Amino acid sequence: MNKKWVPYILIALMVIAIIVIKQYKSRDTPVPKPRVTNNNKPKDPATNPTDRDKGFDRRTALLEYSNHAKCRMQCRKISQAEVEEIMRDGKINYNKSDLQNARCPRYAVEGVTNDDQRVRIVYAQCNESTTVVTVIDLATDFKCSCPGDDDKYKNRN
Repeated sequence: MNKKWVPYILIALMVIAIIVIKQYKSRDTPVPKPRVTNNNKPKDPATNPTDRDKGFDRRTALLEYSNHAKCRMQCRKISQAEVEEIMRDGKINYNKSDLQNARCPRYAVEGVTNDDQRVRIVYAQCNESTTVVTVIDLATDFKCSCPGDDDKYKNRN
């Protein structure tokens, strides 16, 4: 064999080695699974709890009431229909809201009921549901005896 062919043979071997290495590496990467979407089920926007991280969700279908809120509503004569109306049409008071709450963001929503009560209703919006935390009449100071009232002040001097 002639010495002048040695560099050409080395280059050819290197090209073959590069091709083999590239083919081997392409086999190591897993083939992505095809994305399967189920478009057969129609999504009901009234009960679909997705995309609730984009601000206050005003759908009343996911609404629940805490025991404290039920007691306050009864004491202040505010109906569930009025709570739902404030949820749909009220104005969010961001100064009274707690959007960074560790469990669920809390929105303080204010409005006027059918019987002209100015109210603030606090809603805790979790992914699965929205809970009415409390109901406040902004004009009248009702004397309610609801569970948990004033407990935080009992041991203070």
